[in-house]
Amino acid sequence: MSEEAENKLIFVFNADSGGAWAGLKDSLKKTFKKSTYECNLCAVTYGFFGQKKQWKNFVNELEVPVEQMKKDKFKFEFLHKDEFYEQYNVKDAKFPSAYLDDGRELKVFISLKEMNAIKDIPELEALVTKRLDEFNLR
Repeated sequence: MSEEAENKLIFVFNADSGGAWAGLKDSLKKTFKKSTYECNLCAVTYGFFGQKKQWKNFVNELEVPVEQMKKDKFKFEFLHKDEFYEQYNVKDAKFPSAYLDDGRELKVFISLKEMNAIKDIPELEALVTKRLDEFNLR
């Protein structure tokens, strides 16, 4: 891995992108038909009006102290499954999930099973922090 390599933590929603109409439809389904909603990542991190402040703050706080990270650069990326497939050649991907792109390969960071077991933002934050330590990224 070169010194300019960038670690990217990629969270992938179990939904396709589709603009404002798709977003509104998703918000309504998440709010009124929770039992049929298929993306726990979105259900945990987004409310009716967008990304929840607690999650947004967590992500931003992890991005800021780059000098303290053991790797040169680190960033978060949030993709819908169609966007993920366009950018990465992963045939057996399952969503929602999270991947680590270390500049050489794509590794599962949080599996579908783990993501679906998350109940709230503090639980997701704890798992992300634990995995960052396990991958030696902090």
